[in-house]
Amino acid sequence: MLEVTKKLVDLLDLSPIGDDHFQGDSEDLGFPNVFGGQVLGQALMAASRTVEGRPCHSLHAYFLRPGNHSMPIDYEVQRVRDGGSFSVRRVIARQAGKEILTGSMSFQVAEEGFEHQLEMPDAPAPDSLKSEHEWSRLIAPHAPEKMRKSLTRDRPIEIRPVDPVNPFKPEKRPPHKQSWLRAQGKLPDDPVLHQCLLTYASDFHFLGTSLNPHGVTFNTKNLQVASLDHAIWFHRGFRMDEWLLYDKDSPSASAGRGFNRGNVFNQDGVLVASTTQEALIRQR
Repeated sequence: MLEVTKKLVDLLDLSPIGDDHFQGDSEDLGFPNVFGGQVLGQALMAASRTVEGRPCHSLHAYFLRPGNHSMPIDYEVQRVRDGGSFSVRRVIARQAGKEILTGSMSFQVAEEGFEHQLEMPDAPAPDSLKSEHEWSRLIAPHAPEKMRKSLTRDRPIEIRPVDPVNPFKPEKRPPHKQSWLRAQGKLPDDPVLHQCLLTYASDFHFLGTSLNPHGVTFNTKNLQVASLDHAIWFHRGFRMDEWLLYDKDSPSASAGRGFNRGNVFNQDGVLVASTTQEALIRQR
């Protein structure tokens, strides 16, 4: 495992502080606030620590306040129900005593049932694409100096975007994005870790799908953007150290909000997870 990946794995490895409470550190990715995917991944890890033998099948969370990346985050897990097949947990994330995220996670015993899925869409092979890190190094000389360090930092999740947008010269495009992603280096055989890592990675570039038709990006002046909620469904097993295609679209934007959907496929075309997110995309 690469050192940068180990750092992320350690970030998700929360410290128990008693009575179904856990604490996690925060990382600074160069954003004004804590990266939402970090809080989601840590919240799922906290809930998973209170469930035995039942993998998570769905997560639904609301972002309540911006997180401060210079402070740790406390996670309170509430054991809502343990039934014959399903367990439900509620998670509240706090900083300085204030809630920054609330979410519910459902876990299910493994069982067989009906099977169908959407067909995997066409996409270029990951080996034919530049990584996001390579693209960032190309545009870094044209970026404000204060952004260059975060643009060129080493990344635990390798992302290879299909037809990437220049964040400093955006053009209007259809509300659709694709990217391949995987963790850098070999990971342990822990399905909970793989789920938490995908939850973390699923927040990258998701919100931006709803910005595509409007020719704006995070760097556009007078644009206020923030994730409002996030949901993920885990359909089938997967590994985060193998390539996954993240296919995203945005069916609607209205009232200062953009709605985004995503499907995650492995290289064999198996649909392993689906996501949704609504985001604030407010033109000031």
